[in-house]
Amino acid sequence: MATTAPAPVFDRETLLAAARERTGLSDFGDTWFLEPMDRYIASANAEGKLTPSGFAGQTESILKGLASRLRMVEDIKRHPEILDEKVEVAAIILGLPRTGSTIFHRLLASAPGMTAIRWYEAQNYAPLPGDEPGNPQARRAYAQAMIDGWLNLSPELASIHPLDPEAPDEEIIILGQLFITTMVEAMTFIPSFAKWLDSYDQSKGYEDLKTILKYLQWQDPSRRNRKWVLKSPSNLPYTDVIADAFPDAVLVMTHRDPLEVVPSYVSMEAALYKLNSVHSDTEVGAFWFPRLAGWMKRFEEARARIGEDRFIDIDYREVAKEPLKQAERVLARIGIPLDAEIEAALAEFMAGNKREQRPMHDYSLERFGLEEQAIREAFASYRARFVR
Repeated sequence: MATTAPAPVFDRETLLAAARERTGLSDFGDTWFLEPMDRYIASANAEGKLTPSGFAGQTESILKGLASRLRMVEDIKRHPEILDEKVEVAAIILGLPRTGSTIFHRLLASAPGMTAIRWYEAQNYAPLPGDEPGNPQARRAYAQAMIDGWLNLSPELASIHPLDPEAPDEEIIILGQLFITTMVEAMTFIPSFAKWLDSYDQSKGYEDLKTILKYLQWQDPSRRNRKWVLKSPSNLPYTDVIADAFPDAVLVMTHRDPLEVVPSYVSMEAALYKLNSVHSDTEVGAFWFPRLAGWMKRFEEARARIGEDRFIDIDYREVAKEPLKQAERVLARIGIPLDAEIEAALAEFMAGNKREQRPMHDYSLERFGLEEQAIREAFASYRARFVR
């Protein structure tokens, strides 16, 4: 009688050993990340329902993050001047997902005097073997192969989120490799980890992010004296932490009606989970709708504590109608002088990044077992203030 092979499971020591073997290095620096790593492993093994290919993909995601950390620690030992880099984070884009934050982030980063983390850097923030100073060809190839694999498994991602190795993207991808922030739960269905994460102090992760930004700037000296713009909707429930980590940054809040945001994002999560596991649309909806509502409640409380002077509000509809005007509002606030060069750069970016150049993203409340009235009630205070 045939027997079914047991499902593979993650093991911390096996993963750490594999990362050491991959790099030939052994020093991870401060190992604070082992606690969230252990929590992730326990939840993923119990709840993730990963397919064999999904397990392999998530294993690679873990290993590349561990390998980047090993390589960065080694580079800092050899080049302690990395820690002397002066990084200015001038703006951080928050807001619920699917609020136009990606295009707005990339628009701001296209302005002369600005810079941002590139998608290929987020996947591997340390140089890979084969990279050369000023020519990170191995990392670019790795990133493109990732995108090709994702679109093969989940073609609908092409209409949901523009994937480009060179384009600015979210620091949350890096923080996810440290097993914190919501990027982890975005790629693996792990409700118990998500619940634990709500009460975890993420400040050490954001301190590490500061070092990683210095490391990226050291790799590309042309970024010196430029202002960084960060972006991630997944910062929303941890606004206090990122506001404290970057006290001089303007917090840019992008807004869109949750009646559109919730089904759009649940659709995105269904497409992402499809890369790694098998979950029903209603199961994804039942998890992510209250999760998003919880994020917003936490944000509203944090914004009241932080104070209105740190925030600038950007309406999704206004970005669609007048993107350059909205970008100039933020640039003026962070001290980037508006001139013909700025306007030309922004206009050039918008000309090459129109929404109609991607397939349409179809989604509905019904597909995910969601109800309009429930969303209205869950986001009532937010909609009353920001959705008119």
